[in-house]
Amino acid sequence: MADSVSLLGLEDELTCSICLCLFDNPVSLICGHSFCANCLEETWRGASSCLSCPHCRKVFSSKPELKKNTVLSAVLDAYRAKAGIAEASQEPSEVKQMEPEVIKCDSCMEAKAVKTCLTCMASYCEEHVRPHRENAVFRAHQLCEPLADLMERLCSAHGKPEEFYCGQHQVCICSTCLQMEHKGCDFITTDERRSKQRTDLTDKLNFLDVKIDKNQQVIGQMKDQQSKLKDLAATRKRILEAEYRQIREMIDKDEKEAFQTIDKEQEKGQAKLASLMKKFNENIEKMNRSKSEINSLLDQSQSQAFLKDSIELPSVVNFDPYNPRMNVDGKEVIAYHSSTVALKQWLTKLMTHPIEERIFVIKPEFQQSVLVLGNQSAGIQSCNQFPGITVETPLMPNPRDMKGTRSSSPPHPSKHKAPGPKKKHPSKSDNRETKDSKEKREQTPNRSRNPSKGMNPAFSKSMENLTDFRLKTVDIAALNEPVSSFVGMNSVKRSDLLRYAVILNFDLRTAHKRIFLSENNTIASVSDNQASYPDHPLRFSVCSQVLCTKGYSEGRHYWEIKMSSTNFCGLGLAYRRIDRKGPTSRLGRNADSWCVEWFNVKLSAWYNSIETVLDNPCPSRVGVLLDCDEGSATFYNVQDRAYPFHTFLFPFTEPVFPAFWIFSNGSSISICKLNH
Repeated sequence: MADSVSLLGLEDELTCSICLCLFDNPVSLICGHSFCANCLEETWRGASSCLSCPHCRKVFSSKPELKKNTVLSAVLDAYRAKAGIAEASQEPSEVKQMEPEVIKCDSCMEAKAVKTCLTCMASYCEEHVRPHRENAVFRAHQLCEPLADLMERLCSAHGKPEEFYCGQHQVCICSTCLQMEHKGCDFITTDERRSKQRTDLTDKLNFLDVKIDKNQQVIGQMKDQQSKLKDLAATRKRILEAEYRQIREMIDKDEKEAFQTIDKEQEKGQAKLASLMKKFNENIEKMNRSKSEINSLLDQSQSQAFLKDSIELPSVVNFDPYNPRMNVDGKEVIAYHSSTVALKQWLTKLMTHPIEERIFVIKPEFQQSVLVLGNQSAGIQSCNQFPGITVETPLMPNPRDMKGTRSSSPPHPSKHKAPGPKKKHPSKSDNRETKDSKEKREQTPNRSRNPSKGMNPAFSKSMENLTDFRLKTVDIAALNEPVSSFVGMNSVKRSDLLRYAVILNFDLRTAHKRIFLSENNTIASVSDNQASYPDHPLRFSVCSQVLCTKGYSEGRHYWEIKMSSTNFCGLGLAYRRIDRKGPTSRLGRNADSWCVEWFNVKLSAWYNSIETVLDNPCPSRVGVLLDCDEGSATFYNVQDRAYPFHTFLFPFTEPVFPAFWIFSNGSSISICKLNH
């Protein structure tokens, strides 16, 4: 028994590391590792080069010669004899797995075992098992079906059957182990453990079956979804194709009608010229007849009748011929041309926006309804995200709140309000179009007929309104009432604004040569005589403008400007990258600057060449509150209190600098010294 136990301890050493079974025809490599000959051949099959040891990964330059390990084969034979394991057949491993292993009788070592005694820890054939069945001495022995792993059920330390299972250490133990190393541990019999293990594995199999079925169902659903997605995509393409086709058809029809209108203007002009030419030809005939009569009379100059006859010139000689200036620029042609140009500009600007924001540009009322509901929908972009939008009310909610990065509930007044008291009701002027804006729209020429007749009504209406597209202002004062505490605020305390006061100076490097700076670069005046400033890449060379030295990208900042006269001057903000040399360097005539501008008696807000006419309070002192965090710049008429008259809303992408434009000779603007 002791010899058997010591031999069984060599099982790990006699196992192939590839198939994890006892060696079958073991061969050894020069690195010292041994494998089954068939396993090693299968591993190297298909590899023409870079053969290596499966265990230590030693690389062989060429296929090594495989020699049988005779010592290892002898040990294997001894092990199989002691353990009652038949010698492995030379058939492939796939065949061996299909055939059940034959268990020999431990008594005769020849006949096939029919029973295994768990008490004797031996297997017996039909002949040698008879004493266990007939002799009462063996009645207490436990017989079972033949077991191939009988020797594995012996405790390697004590050589006794492992009848118990230690749940604490999760190992099988014998009775001696239970009294020594595992004393005090919780244990059960191996049969109980086997029953429990079988139950657990059965439950896991059932659980895996359920999960596999569910995954297969989901995969089937996903395949159906793929088919549906393909159909939906095809349907969506057909719908969009039809929409785009209708748009092209409407534009083509409008183009055709525009050309027809031009042809009619051409025919009208040609008909008028033909009529005038006919009339002038008739006049020429009349004058030629008079000319012939005069020549005839001259031929009779020697006669006495010559002295009595006289010829009156035709009345047509009193009409001077003229060549009228004809063109095809009729009212309808101009309307077609202006609407086409405006449509192209509008589409160009629309296409620059991300696709998810275009609906709010096309239908502002959709966004207003969303904002009035408190901006509950995540991802809805606010009007503040479009830098060109201006309003005639003070501050609005933080643009970042509109993006959904903060709570969608109305902002807390203490966090968003500008200095000063809050009014309960908005003023009527906040929601009313300016008088100048109405007058301009009324003066815009209308078509005598609708050139878009037969088109989609919405498209036709937009085409008619494109001629005064640049004059329209998005009135969003009312829609901001639920989320802003400033709508309807008539004035704020100047002392509250002074908390954000900053010290500014004009930047001499940016001043146009018509602008002269004085008083430590806090006063800028304009003259027709140019200063001898050196050339500098930051200097404005076309427009008489100047920037300040400081730019701001965060926090609140307030400054005040005193103007000698509100005539031909502008106050605003600009990025450092604003053009300095070209005609688009004028404040508000590009996408890099914003300004309020006094032109004669008219006050306008300008951004990206879009003008919004404002009511002119004719201030002599203007305050500017720049709120970088909120993305707004509010202009105040500063008197005993500060009265806001315009607010720009735009997201910051870089620092902005105070900017100024002055044009009239002798005019000046001054940066006021403010006390905190």
